[in-house]
Amino acid sequence: MHNTVHFILQGKGGIGKTLVSTILAQWMAGQDTQPLRCYDTDQENPTFSRYKAMNVRHVPVMTDTRTIDPKRFDTLMIDLLEEEGNCVIDNGANTFSPLMAYLLENDCFDMLKEAGRKVYIHVIVGGGDTLHDTATGFTTTAKATKVPLVLWENQHFGLLQSASGKQFTDSLTYSEYAARVVGRVVLSQRNADTFGADIKKMNIARLTMEEVRASDKFNVMEKQRIKVVFRDLFEQLDKVSW
Repeated sequence: MHNTVHFILQGKGGIGKTLVSTILAQWMAGQDTQPLRCYDTDQENPTFSRYKAMNVRHVPVMTDTRTIDPKRFDTLMIDLLEEEGNCVIDNGANTFSPLMAYLLENDCFDMLKEAGRKVYIHVIVGGGDTLHDTATGFTTTAKATKVPLVLWENQHFGLLQSASGKQFTDSLTYSEYAARVVGRVVLSQRNADTFGADIKKMNIARLTMEEVRASDKFNVMEKQRIKVVFRDLFEQLDKVSW
């Protein structure tokens, strides 16, 4: 991984964008010694910026009148263009449309490519009641851009299948852009009383996996289950065609 830029984009809130950002950042941190820079553009719930171990920079794009000024994304773009290293950008539902408009209007994806950056967009599609909205978000994002996509399948809300049992990855919605998908990562549906509770505990504390491993607030079985989850996700990320 060298000079890569990773945007986590999905217009629906509460679908796991920050979780994906933290997982991706931790995996990237273990790949090489190139600097890793993390950014949080969420103006209402900047959760990613609260992970102190990741040194996440909050990008303040909201004005005193509680409106978003797209020009304030300039600071982020200048940093991405001028600083060496790999970057992860978490995006809130409240800044999805302004950020997308900014990136497209200013030809930012081409600018980054010309500057030697390799850009990826990570799109989360959820199951159950979230499938329709997040599938629409996948289509909107894929249609508007030409960069490689990484699909994150979040099974926390249920399996990614329609009422007829058709899988999202077998749908026409997905097939139209499947050639651009360089990898898929499944956030598997696990026992909510054990794995789910442990991951929730880790997220509430805003801790990384390494911090959990060193913490005396997690018992040996909680640490083991978190290790199992991250090992699975890291192995999936290893298989992405970066």
